[in-house]
Amino acid sequence: MNLLQTWWDAVVRGFTQSHTTVVPLPVLLGIIACAVILSIPRATWRWFGLYVTFVHELGHAYAALMTGRFVHGLRIGLDHSGRLVSSGRSAFGAAWSGFWGYPAPALVGLCLIAAVSAGRSGAAMSVGALVLLVSLVFLRNLTGILVAVASAVIAQLLVLFATPTVVNYAVLALGVALSVGGVRDLFKLAAVHTKRRERLTASDAFILGRTTGVPAFVWLSGFAMVIAACAAASVWLLWGMLTV
Repeated sequence: MNLLQTWWDAVVRGFTQSHTTVVPLPVLLGIIACAVILSIPRATWRWFGLYVTFVHELGHAYAALMTGRFVHGLRIGLDHSGRLVSSGRSAFGAAWSGFWGYPAPALVGLCLIAAVSAGRSGAAMSVGALVLLVSLVFLRNLTGILVAVASAVIAQLLVLFATPTVVNYAVLALGVALSVGGVRDLFKLAAVHTKRRERLTASDAFILGRTTGVPAFVWLSGFAMVIAACAAASVWLLWGMLTV
């Protein structure tokens, strides 16, 4: 009970305190390098990509909940595949949920970077810790559960034990990594539509095109515009945090 109270106090403290960290250029370059190392080489992407897929599927899930749809569960595969099952009467809700998968990592990355820029990384970490715990109820396979539990444990440990400066750097690093991962996934999706068309039926853009009658390239363009806008805003915020 004492540990639970300590954890809750730490979560609440994240919402009430602010801490701004000026990021030296070498540190920012190191963070960007780590994000690239996580997201580009196949060896590291094999594992970090599972987390990006998790955020992708949570984008679908929370977008579905926003429109009153019922989320039955989600699954994540070791091949970075994901599947969300939700139900509802609204065609708009289905399209809205279907859209917010690919943009989710870049959007979450932007929100995390913005939180650090505003001195609110503690609040971002507290929100993340709570969201990850709630998200455990959606998972329906072992891979997804392991990814969610590992993410949730790391978030809770940071909330409990990390100093404000460490939290700032951790949130910033995750934000940059998710931004890079979101862009990587967009290029991967574009390749499915241009070079690997045997995988087309698994594409969110293809599924949205088939269910709504709006061509897949329109949905792809929508993904690209949101991700590009998030990436540009993230770069602008990072530039504003710099000190040489």
